[in-house]
Amino acid sequence: MSSVQTTEVSTANNNPAPTSLSSLSSNRTDEKQQQQSHHDAPVDQNRLFPDQLRQVVRLTQCPICSSPLRDPLTLPCGRSLCRTCIPSSYLRTSISYPATANRLQGFQCPFADCAKEHALGDCSPDVTLRKALAVVDAELERARASPLAEDLSTHVVIKDQWEATGVPSLRGVETTSRLLQGGRLVATFSLAQKGELKYNDEVTYMSPVTPDQAAFDSSVLTTVKDAVRSEMDCQVCYALYYDPVTTPCGHTFCRSCLQRVLDHARYCPVCRRVLSVEPVVYREECPTNQLLARIIASFWADLLEARRQAVIAEGLSDGAENYDIAVFICTLSFPSMPTFLHVFEPRYRLMIRRALEGDRTFGMVLYQQGRGFRELGTLLRIVNVEFFPDGRSLIETVGVSRFRIVEHSTLDGYTVAKIQKINDVSIAAEEELEALETRNRRREVGGTTTMTTTTTAAGEMNGEIESAATSELMEFGVDFVRRMREQSVGWLTTRMLAIYGECPSDPALFPWWFANVLPVKDSEKYRLLGTTTVRERLKICCEWVLEWERNTW
Repeated sequence: MSSVQTTEVSTANNNPAPTSLSSLSSNRTDEKQQQQSHHDAPVDQNRLFPDQLRQVVRLTQCPICSSPLRDPLTLPCGRSLCRTCIPSSYLRTSISYPATANRLQGFQCPFADCAKEHALGDCSPDVTLRKALAVVDAELERARASPLAEDLSTHVVIKDQWEATGVPSLRGVETTSRLLQGGRLVATFSLAQKGELKYNDEVTYMSPVTPDQAAFDSSVLTTVKDAVRSEMDCQVCYALYYDPVTTPCGHTFCRSCLQRVLDHARYCPVCRRVLSVEPVVYREECPTNQLLARIIASFWADLLEARRQAVIAEGLSDGAENYDIAVFICTLSFPSMPTFLHVFEPRYRLMIRRALEGDRTFGMVLYQQGRGFRELGTLLRIVNVEFFPDGRSLIETVGVSRFRIVEHSTLDGYTVAKIQKINDVSIAAEEELEALETRNRRREVGGTTTMTTTTTAAGEMNGEIESAATSELMEFGVDFVRRMREQSVGWLTTRMLAIYGECPSDPALFPWWFANVLPVKDSEKYRLLGTTTVRERLKICCEWVLEWERNTW
């Protein structure tokens, strides 16, 4: 400790979580009054509060190792850490779909409030965080090397979380003090770089801040904020991130922007990697990037509020869940599968012409006696059209996505509706469901269960379907198709295969294909439209196989 009498200025508080830093200084002269009032009112940039300085540095630290984040990754749970802080991986069990190479290895989340299993394939470097933190590091290094910093020194005392919260009897180590070159912000960051400042530690500055030191810290922070700001724009809307979501490939977008992109194509707008996330429909499976959200809320609170108001005004906060579309009431259609239509009614001729003049899409729903139509349907896109001299036309379409009608009315004789999209859960949720349903099943000879259609009673088979691995369900369905082809059944003809293609090997496509070729009741096929997992659809297909074998249809 210094022999000179000092004034202790502490950053300790009961909650180390960050607060707003949209303004990071005050004109008040009483240090204690500053600390009591800065949470309640904005502060200007003439003086920085000590706990705000600690808060800025904490934003750059890894919660696991406490060092400044290096090669940061954002996990599927929305928390960020250094790549080297990821726990040891292991071979995942009870997962058979999609079972791609990058999803076979997993690890348990090191954050206690999550502790879920994450696939390594869902954890790519966070591009935005990496760039932003590199800018912070460069600016603080530049400030440390500046002539002004050479004339400044800061005496810092480190307090662990127990002492900082007023329970010194539980502190783990003795209080540590350091005399470091530079202002308070640079000195605090230096401690983190040296590995001497734990993530939950607080700091005390053992001397009152001088005007030169306050001006230097304010200037450094302003420079850091300005430099980082250019990295915080969404690459879809080119505005400040609002509710940032980081994809498994490591790219970040506003939640509503990502949803709008995925409504048209299931690819990352930057790297074109296929994405399975549904950022609006399943928010809990696609959480906010917590660190980016804290940085934005801390540095640019006023801009963030302006973005929030703009999003509300544009009606984008719901992520385009609802659309107004024209509806063709006719038959069942399924995603990724073709539907051919002979259009001859005047109202539908008009509807198709308007669709061709627009985005070439319309909705298809099944007719229902009494109610007019079923509420679940498929969005179709026109891929080819042939017109006849008398006004009729043949339309070739392909299924795009599923929807539920929430409101409807009539326009020029045909139905128009407001719809809500039906989306599948994420791949991670699909895997979690399979692991849950297969974990406790009783295995038979050799530790495996073999599904058959000839030796198992209906009740036993139904239970077996529920607990079978997703890959086994798929094999069960494909094996049935193979046997039917060998028997030359009438519904699996060359003509049908020419229309719908050969039996898919992709479990995500198989149920849609199977529903088109298997002669089952429309009420049974309709069940597929309301499902949200591949596994659920495969189980329905296996039920159809069992019913077919019993000759009940």
